[in-house]
Amino acid sequence: MPAREVIRVEPLSTWLDRWKAPASIVTRHGDTVYVSGLPPFDPETGQVAVGASVERQAELVLEQLKLCLETAGSSLANALKCNVYCTSVEKFAAVNAVYARYFPESPPARIFVCVPAWFGPFDIEIDCIAARD
Repeated sequence: MPAREVIRVEPLSTWLDRWKAPASIVTRHGDTVYVSGLPPFDPETGQVAVGASVERQAELVLEQLKLCLETAGSSLANALKCNVYCTSVEKFAAVNAVYARYFPESPPARIFVCVPAWFGPFDIEIDCIAARD
């Protein structure tokens, strides 16, 4: 059986290292890829996109998810399951509108979970399990 492999995804791994979080952004085991939930990092600064709308936060998170999957030899088209974590059920429709652009056909299985708060000033995280190409 193949060993679990930790995959660094730059610049995201470096940005997450600043938080001293005991997590890997991506792990791969055989033909399965696991992507951790990440905050919406601003690609210009590497900091959380403070004050961004939930739509912009969702775009940032989904772009990060796309980068992670592609770095690990997969793609959004191979996503099997996503977990969407959001601070408010009122943001459900806005998040869905953005999410649907990234998964326009045959979207993966999914759950939308409301969380009371984060350790930082953001509203959304999405984690994912995907098959490898």
